[in-house]
Amino acid sequence: MTKKPLSEAKIQEMIASDPDAPEATDAQLAQAKPFTEAFPALAEKMRKNVGGRPKAENPKVAVSLRLDPEVVSRFKAEGPGWQTRMNEALRQAAGLT
Repeated sequence: MTKKPLSEAKIQEMIASDPDAPEATDAQLAQAKPFTEAFPALAEKMRKNVGGRPKAENPKVAVSLRLDPEVVSRFKAEGPGWQTRMNEALRQAAGLT
């Protein structure tokens, strides 16, 4: 089911009905600064944090693997963390633990 796009009039009505988010005036927009100029320290901190979680000492290797559906279903049935449990089972089978 696709949603009918909102009309411009409906969008303007929704904007006008929200007192916490008034539309910026031309004068306010003329005084606006880019985020990096207005908050340089925060912008730098955010730039340094790009890239997600810290690098692991022993990162995992992505592989494509075909497994029997019953095997995958059994691990998934135990809930979240099934990939970690599967990895541990493979480590045990390989004699690594």
